Amino acid sequence: MKAIICGGGQVGSSIARELAAERVDVTVIDQSPDLIRRIRDTLDVTTMVGFASHPDVLEAAGARDADMIVAVTFADEVNMVACQVAHSLFDVPMKIARVRDQSYRNPIWADLFSRDHLPIDVIISPEIEVARAIGRRFTVPGSFEMIPLAENRLRLIGVRCEENCPILDTPLRQLTTLFPDLRLSIIGIIRGGKPIVPTGDDHLEVNDEVYIVIDGEHVPRAMAAFGHDEPEARRVVIIGGGNIGESLAKDIEEHFSGVSARLIELDKTRALEVAQVLSKTTVINGDALDPDILEEANISKTSTVVAVTNDDEVNILASLLAKRYGAERAVTLVNSNTYNPLLAPLGIDVVVNPRVITVSTILQVIRRGKIRSVHSIGENFGEVIEAEALETSNLVGKPIKDAKLPAGVIVASIVRDDKVLMVDKDSVINVGDTVILFATKEAVRKVERMFAVRLEFF
Repeated sequence: MKAIICGGGQVGSSIARELAAERVDVTVIDQSPDLIRRIRDTLDVTTMVGFASHPDVLEAAGARDADMIVAVTFADEVNMVACQVAHSLFDVPMKIARVRDQSYRNPIWADLFSRDHLPIDVIISPEIEVARAIGRRFTVPGSFEMIPLAENRLRLIGVRCEENCPILDTPLRQLTTLFPDLRLSIIGIIRGGKPIVPTGDDHLEVNDEVYIVIDGEHVPRAMAAFGHDEPEARRVVIIGGGNIGESLAKDIEEHFSGVSARLIELDKTRALEVAQVLSKTTVINGDALDPDILEEANISKTSTVVAVTNDDEVNILASLLAKRYGAERAVTLVNSNTYNPLLAPLGIDVVVNPRVITVSTILQVIRRGKIRSVHSIGENFGEVIEAEALETSNLVGKPIKDAKLPAGVIVASIVRDDKVLMVDKDSVINVGDTVILFATKEAVRKVERMFAVRLEFF
């Protein structure tokens, strides 16, 4: 299979890395010689310096034989035109574009991206995806990650172990005895920045970041087992009135009736624009690093502060200052990985990385066949995969202990006939079961082979 990636920034290079690891023939196009040089030096992909929407550039990149184009340059218009050219001149089957400006996404222009106009198969809006990801965390207080699985029957939850966690230093194999009716599987642990694929002999320590797959009905009990019984957020302060802040505020207004939100925006013109489109959110024009502005936002009575400006440093400092003045919890947007080791010790409760969210969303689109969804966790730790068991899978019809699972793979849960089943070494997977697995990056291709699927495009 051949893929062309337009844009060699953080998102483009991350997608190129993922596809190259799966032996896809990848070509990356970018105008920046420095970005192209960096990608060429670190990845086994073909690179080109050029303007991604120009027909001659796309032709030289192999568009006539390409199965897919992923346009993620910094310019929406370049991304859209690249997809149009790929369709009209080269008949590329799958076209994915990142479109940031929300004016293009207005429902009244819904026909814009039809096959007769701008034939883009999938549009990714990072701002909307990030806002949704933050909103999902509101539904499970105390979590730093929450992703629905298996048509919302299961949840992938990330939770941090604090000193009051009741199950610290307890071998994981004993959790089944302690909580016999709790349908829960621990699939990953990040300790001191290092990922761990857990076994029954492992235990949890203070400050561990733990990823669990849990029956949706058992989430409150699971959070209590990890020492988290925080009430749902009722008062939220959003710092930053850009596309993410506006989208999050809209999401709160539409889907969280019990939550009141205030939004702080530094630029007066932008603050007025946001105030005009938000009906229930109080918009404050001011600097979130100014204690007087935080006081005006009633930060001391705030359940959660969400910092989503375009500046990582401002987000970090504003979050810490808000907590210093009484906010209970901080959700902080950070693009750079440089600060990751510092954030938890400083008191940042949840770190949101737009690149990871965008890449994960695009990967869900790219993988087809019987793999229904893919969600990246951690920084290059691994993926939670939701797949349908086929007759050809070597997992079917035998106990999991006899299935010879590759290293780095954990079967977390099985959904059969709309029922969530507990999984142990004697569990048997049947044809048609929905299987939730965790696989490290190195094991993802082996999982695809286990389910007799490959990357396909319709």
